[in-house]
Amino acid sequence: MNITVEQTLEMPNAVLFARKLDAALKAERKKRQHFYKLIDENKKMEFINGEVFFQSPAKLRHTIAVGHLSQLLRVYVSRKKLGFVGVEKILVSLTRNDYEPDICFFSLEKSKDFTLEQMQFPSPDFVVEVLSPSTEQNDRETKFQDYSAHGVSEYWMVDPEKETVEQYILRNELYDLLLKSFDGMIESFAVDGFRIPIKSVFDEGENLAALRQIVGE
Repeated sequence: MNITVEQTLEMPNAVLFARKLDAALKAERKKRQHFYKLIDENKKMEFINGEVFFQSPAKLRHTIAVGHLSQLLRVYVSRKKLGFVGVEKILVSLTRNDYEPDICFFSLEKSKDFTLEQMQFPSPDFVVEVLSPSTEQNDRETKFQDYSAHGVSEYWMVDPEKETVEQYILRNELYDLLLKSFDGMIESFAVDGFRIPIKSVFDEGENLAALRQIVGE
């Protein structure tokens, strides 16, 4: 449950609560600095609400979905010169947490000043998380809230087992479910003109056909 500022101010012990919160966040910031020293480019690591999460090796269906979708998005964004696409090892540092999304897109305005030595990145415009049993709760709850709070305008959750895609659009600082489907077309709002068959995320033949369509545009 989200507690609003107004609700907090109605608490008679609001000042004491704020002091305890401040002390807890200071301790958490120290742990976060330690996390930055632990980061290994060969491991997928995230800092979420004060805890370090190490990702287990991905199942093949997860890897296929990430590879298919990232290939289509990268080629499209590159051809249209729309910005930058990051895959898996891009560390997105928000105000409290650090994530390594499966796929993320930064507009040209955000990405034009990125450097080759850069290791931490701001809030993307578009994020894709491919669900797995070990990450689904964070993807659906913590990241869902955090991405929306930090202005990620579009969020896709891809289920490689059920072969479905959920598309959420940011409206009035909250995500609205725009589409959940295993078939048909899906069109991005954050990446202008990016429109693909949902099956191209999961099926190699569909993926190649969609890639040819993008390259032929």
